[in-house]
Amino acid sequence: MSYFKKINERNFDLNCLGMCNSLVNKYNVAGPRYTSYPTVPYWDNLSFSLKKWKESLSLSFEESNISQGISLYIHLPFCESMCTFCGCNKRITKRHDVEEPYIKAVLKEWSLYCKLLKGRPKIKEIHIGGGTPTFFSSENLEFLVKGILRKANLADDYEFSFEGHPNNTTREHLQTLYNLGFTRVSFGVQDYNETVQKAINRIQPFENVKKATLIAREIGYTSIGHDIIFGLPFQTEIDVAKTIELTKELMPDRIAFYSYAHVPWLKGNGQRGYKETNLPSGDSKRKQYELGKEFLSDAGYYEVGMDHFALESDSLFQAMKADTLHRNFMGYTASKTQTMIGLGVSSISDSWYGFSQNVKGIEEYYHLVEQHIIPVYRGHILSTEDLIIRQHILNLMCHFETSWSNKSLYVNELSDIVNKLKEMETDGLVIFEKEGIKVTKKGQPYVRNVCMAFDVLLQRKQPKTKLFSMTV
Repeated sequence: MSYFKKINERNFDLNCLGMCNSLVNKYNVAGPRYTSYPTVPYWDNLSFSLKKWKESLSLSFEESNISQGISLYIHLPFCESMCTFCGCNKRITKRHDVEEPYIKAVLKEWSLYCKLLKGRPKIKEIHIGGGTPTFFSSENLEFLVKGILRKANLADDYEFSFEGHPNNTTREHLQTLYNLGFTRVSFGVQDYNETVQKAINRIQPFENVKKATLIAREIGYTSIGHDIIFGLPFQTEIDVAKTIELTKELMPDRIAFYSYAHVPWLKGNGQRGYKETNLPSGDSKRKQYELGKEFLSDAGYYEVGMDHFALESDSLFQAMKADTLHRNFMGYTASKTQTMIGLGVSSISDSWYGFSQNVKGIEEYYHLVEQHIIPVYRGHILSTEDLIIRQHILNLMCHFETSWSNKSLYVNELSDIVNKLKEMETDGLVIFEKEGIKVTKKGQPYVRNVCMAFDVLLQRKQPKTKLFSMTV
């Protein structure tokens, strides 16, 4: 069946169901993506201190290092050009002499953490993100990873992953990292339409993605991911359909299919190369999502959590089936660790009991690590209430259900939360079960809205300025 016919059928179905306009108009509001709770704008930075963060991390490490191991996120911020859809912390440069000093600083930061922690870290997970990690040479990436592993042991079921730019990810990158234990790679595709690519300044032919994907598969990577975004400037349903049709030729193991987050007000953001009127409406975005989801389902992909799809053979799908799916600042992951340490500029760490974020400026980052100071500039220590709400939101984001039957998950504002959920029940987004709720299939695209009902900090103090992207 051609995608043109499929689009016409999908439009008919949506109109018959009356699903799109009314729900989108009602629930398309600004809201968090909930990679953490509390969300960053609601961190209590005033009472936070580096001392409290160290205590929080030390406690978590002692509790979990032997049984679980720890996760590491390493942020490599350099890119050769600005992708105007990207909201990440990055520095644009074509000078590659920045690579070695940065890696040495990251390894110094890692040494500071290793001195703080009691015992040799056991690493279960490493993810290298950016920026553009493959901006760095394969030799420098090897120097980085070997430097990290020199001070740590490996968990039996460790998983290493990195983000690759299809235009500059070479066989040498893929082979070098594979030899170091990396078996997962994700490639940013976004969209294959040339008009969309020009608008987001990400010119990337299908042939480049195909080459990088096939080389990774040939080398032995067991989980290859593609990132596809809907809601981009000038993007249409046909563009989304064409992109997924091309993606099906390569059959990556997992696909992140998520909504473009338009947050041009954030400092250092490049999202100003097009007008608001160039973006699809909320109704159009929801149609793009529904269409893409159907195309992916037809191709054999299963929806995992929010915005993620995987083949049955992929570890992400298996984690969902085994009820071990987890979500943190790196997104969805097949394995849970209580302790996650972020290295590099702007990286966020999570001890479960607290969060911390590194300084965003590279020069300031260099200065602090040279002074033997862990380069944290803000954070939050979670209260008992925070921990309860965090668990509810994690349950919803990973399993689409949560329960307060256990007294340890009871929150004082439960009646207010239930009242908000009642309206969602009327709209068919959730169903109430005994002392708990379950998100329906119809409600899964609106899971962020469901989580917002539990977000007591957001309810107590609604933002007066733009903080979050739209939920649809």
